[in-house]
Amino acid sequence: MKTLDILTSADKEAVDLPRLLADEPASAGRKKLYIESYGCQMNFSDSEIVASILKEGGFATTSSAEEADVIFLNTCAIRDNAEQKVRNRLTHLTGLKRRRPELVVGVLGCMAERLKSKLLEEEKVVDLVAGPDAYRDLPRLVEEAETGQKAVNVFLSREETYADIAPVRLNSNGVTAFVSIMRGCDNMCSFCVVPFTRGRERSRDPHSIVREAQDLFNQGYREVTLLGQNVDSYKWGGRKEEGEEEDANTLASPASVNFAQLLEMVARIHPDLRVRFSTSHPKDITDDVLFTMKKYDNICKYIHLPAQSGNSRILALMNRTYDREWYLGKIARIRAILGEDCGISHDLIAGFCTETEDEHRDTLSLMEAVQFDFGFMFYYSERPGTPAAKKLTDDVPEAVKKRRLNEIIALQQQHSLVRNQRAVGQVHRVLIEGFSKRSDDFLQGRNDQNKVIVFPKETFRKGQYVNVLVTDCTAATLMGRAV
Repeated sequence: MKTLDILTSADKEAVDLPRLLADEPASAGRKKLYIESYGCQMNFSDSEIVASILKEGGFATTSSAEEADVIFLNTCAIRDNAEQKVRNRLTHLTGLKRRRPELVVGVLGCMAERLKSKLLEEEKVVDLVAGPDAYRDLPRLVEEAETGQKAVNVFLSREETYADIAPVRLNSNGVTAFVSIMRGCDNMCSFCVVPFTRGRERSRDPHSIVREAQDLFNQGYREVTLLGQNVDSYKWGGRKEEGEEEDANTLASPASVNFAQLLEMVARIHPDLRVRFSTSHPKDITDDVLFTMKKYDNICKYIHLPAQSGNSRILALMNRTYDREWYLGKIARIRAILGEDCGISHDLIAGFCTETEDEHRDTLSLMEAVQFDFGFMFYYSERPGTPAAKKLTDDVPEAVKKRRLNEIIALQQQHSLVRNQRAVGQVHRVLIEGFSKRSDDFLQGRNDQNKVIVFPKETFRKGQYVNVLVTDCTAATLMGRAV
């Protein structure tokens, strides 16, 4: 299991549900591509890269699997549940493939990397398997699959960042967008398969990141989220681009650019461009990052800081490289620099190998000490090939795991309500993302702390900033009116 790069409570339900492409207009006569994306926001960002590569290859996108010439499932290998959903989906596609033998079905992403050619043996419907670093090769792989051959590329790169590819924004609201800044992970957390499926860390050059964010702003987008398995370890070493002047807006130096500097470069694009980031490893988030967040009003005061456990022995078994007291010290530092209202969320794993009841209670007491705004909580699911699977015993019964998880969820709901109640009576700047899910008479957007706020539509529209007085709340949502 790995930290899930999910940004809002509303997104939580989507973790194991596919996100689809939109229909592309004026696509007559072109082959059609259909993608389902499972798992984290990085996967969805990758699907935008895949769509861009295939578009250059002459494909148009479709939201209907029935109309597609090529179907890709962009997969997640974080939890067994995610893999089983993909396997079930492949079973459903078997009937479609039987009716249309020329249809190409491909498995992309982390599950493809983990299982490799085994997928072709076990899932007869699959024609193509491509890992996260092989997307440039997809046009060739599709052509090979169209001849009736099985096509595979799961090569892991030490350099690939797709920096030169402009993603096709899928099902975009036209307001918020993800910008991938790095790929891979060097943190060998014992429970996590990601270093084996996505390879070593590689940081994208900052010039391309700033250009992409600037282009998004020019197109009308008003928020970007900088994505990476561990954004705080971002570090790029290189020279300025040819002809680039020394400019306060770039901060690029011949030596290197770290994450704090990258944040500042993106924040300086325009005061009306909101900047978020996910995910942070506690060991890497620095005071420089925190002070940069404080310096710029358009850098949102929200940090997703996975804890995974509240017990030091369990954290050591997880190879998280910090203990309970160190994590609490990092929280205290965040509060000291950014204030008590800074939003902080977590990932927590219930029932990790050998976890006792007392150690579980340490996790609950950590939650009490921090009072997280929201969190993403799962019980431990052993992933083949990870250090934990090789060296540790998954000895906590599933019923105990689920009970502990339910206790964590119940406590988090209490804390979410308490944290949301702090917002009542305050005015928040909200970026409108669209209509409320329940009524077109209401709009919704998020505040600085990444909390959804719902308010009457009046004459406001998507993409606007509006000041909203919060008048009520639930554990999940703030309600108010424009002022």
